[in-house]
Amino acid sequence: MKEIQTELLQGTLDLLVLKTLQTGPRHGWDIAQRIQQVSRDVLRVGQGSLYPALHRLEERGWINSEWGASDNNRKAKFYKLTAVGRKQLAAQTETWERFTGAVDLILKTT
Repeated sequence: MKEIQTELLQGTLDLLVLKTLQTGPRHGWDIAQRIQQVSRDVLRVGQGSLYPALHRLEERGWINSEWGASDNNRKAKFYKLTAVGRKQLAAQTETWERFTGAVDLILKTT
């Protein structure tokens, strides 16, 4: 499959990170890998985008972090969705579905 360079819409990365953390705590590299894997290599999130997003989400109270050991026994910061983050994920998912539905309608109009 041809790799597509994709610029994420404003706020989309936040939604993807929240969704990825819905299944449980993950460290930054794991979050980026999961997004890439689930999107079948279409979406690639660089450190320059991911870590500012993680800090922003933590400042908003949507995620928490704590230090722990990664699978290869290295020190890593693990991020976890908060109750407020779960509510935000639900709200952003609803907004995203309305937005993409509207775009889809426009694209299918002849």
